[in-house]
Amino acid sequence: MSDPLPSGTVVVLREAPRLELLLLRRRPRDGKRGPWVFPGGKVEADDARGARDDAEAARRAAVRECAEEAGLRLAPQGLVEISRWITPPVSPRRFDTFFFATRVEPDAPVRVDGEEMDEHRWITPADSLRAHHESEVKLAPPTFVTVTWLAEFARVEDALSALPARRPAPFHPRIHRTGAGACILYPGDAGYEAGEIECSGPRHRLWMQDAWRYERNGL
Repeated sequence: MSDPLPSGTVVVLREAPRLELLLLRRRPRDGKRGPWVFPGGKVEADDARGARDDAEAARRAAVRECAEEAGLRLAPQGLVEISRWITPPVSPRRFDTFFFATRVEPDAPVRVDGEEMDEHRWITPADSLRAHHESEVKLAPPTFVTVTWLAEFARVEDALSALPARRPAPFHPRIHRTGAGACILYPGDAGYEAGEIECSGPRHRLWMQDAWRYERNGL
């Protein structure tokens, strides 16, 4: 089991006129369709040098990666932390990723690097979820959960104000296979410690079946 690599990701938002988020498509590998992701990547030595803590180093990495992948120059102080995701031990490559959110002007130009990313789109959270369910785009679980959170908001200001205050405990996903797919349990779910999907109590989980569904209630 490898130690997770410190990383930073930034959810870039704009109002045009409703809240939209920026998604980048990773270039296909091994003939497989690339997923749509937020800008981000692992912490490099320059990001960590002089940083007060892991979150600050990840913030620097998120800003640098956004400039490299999408051509957007962000102010580090404008990023707000909204979550932290730690890849399960069963994964061949593991990351400890801080998720931040920030806003840019509606006309901010995006230029994908053409190497790691080959396309971008501005899209509302609701349309992102629809496109995922219709297999138009492929979202990873952390992206899907984050987009689900954002679907509640019509204005960027409201999202940036509410999400940091609701930040859950760090996500340590535990994946359980089901007959129809999988269910990922997150800390706080009543079944998390025992690995029980069918139990009463608080819910914090992602159903990955024909239609993905995120549950967070009773916490």
